Amino acid sequence: MHVGILTAPFGGEPFETVLDFAEEAVIPALEVVAQPGSKHIDPAKLTPTKVKKIQAMLDERGLEISSLAYYDASLTDPKSTGKVQSHARKCIDAAAALGVPTLCMLAGFPAPGMSKIETIKNVLPKLFRPILTHARAKKINIALENWFATCLQGIDTFECLFETIPDKNFGLNYDPSHLYHQECDHLLPIAMFPNRIFHTHAKDTLVDKAKRAKVGVYGAGWWRYVIPGFGNIDWGEYTTHLRIAGYDGVLSIEHEDATQTLEEGFLRGASYLEQFC
Repeated sequence: MHVGILTAPFGGEPFETVLDFAEEAVIPALEVVAQPGSKHIDPAKLTPTKVKKIQAMLDERGLEISSLAYYDASLTDPKSTGKVQSHARKCIDAAAALGVPTLCMLAGFPAPGMSKIETIKNVLPKLFRPILTHARAKKINIALENWFATCLQGIDTFECLFETIPDKNFGLNYDPSHLYHQECDHLLPIAMFPNRIFHTHAKDTLVDKAKRAKVGVYGAGWWRYVIPGFGNIDWGEYTTHLRIAGYDGVLSIEHEDATQTLEEGFLRGASYLEQFC
């Protein structure tokens, strides 16, 4: 296992600046934003010359790309479906050209008038079919982050997803923080879906139990995302469960901690997680 970072918080910086930071911080892996127009990797503009340049910059610094990241939850909006599918295919082509094994995506929001389970059963198979077919041909895994606002909320939605879409190259960019504040068992999916965890987000959750007791679970401000080591998740326990399941990939830090600057958050998170790698 090794530490990485999601490059999204550096979105306004050139890719070379992100690489220099990762090299100096001794963070070996990057989950690289590949949204349309991204300053890091824009698949629509990735020429063979740019591929060679990126690979050379990585080699010079001893870094790797753990995944490309295309997070757009509008896949289930009929007005956006074609756009998202088209860009996903470009991301798959970019991943194949760069030798990156995984494309991280989102499941999409519930379709209008449907529950999350209904959307998974009746809508997602058709929407993901062209993406998964192209990914299989290119030998790329599609990993969905389980952001609770999308169709992947509780563990029941995970079960439904893999029963409905059994493709072996369809899995998770598993983020335990989204389950933790829902009081779901954030360790259970590791044992239930060991062959579906292609990538992981390292993001912690801090729960203020006193405030929750005052405002209730439907209130606001009683939980927030923090850098690993600053919240309630036991990362030694978490990574042990990953090892038992056979996972030996990245712990990709997703920095959404408003109490820490960009650089200090990544540095502290990486330093903390290294003890478990």
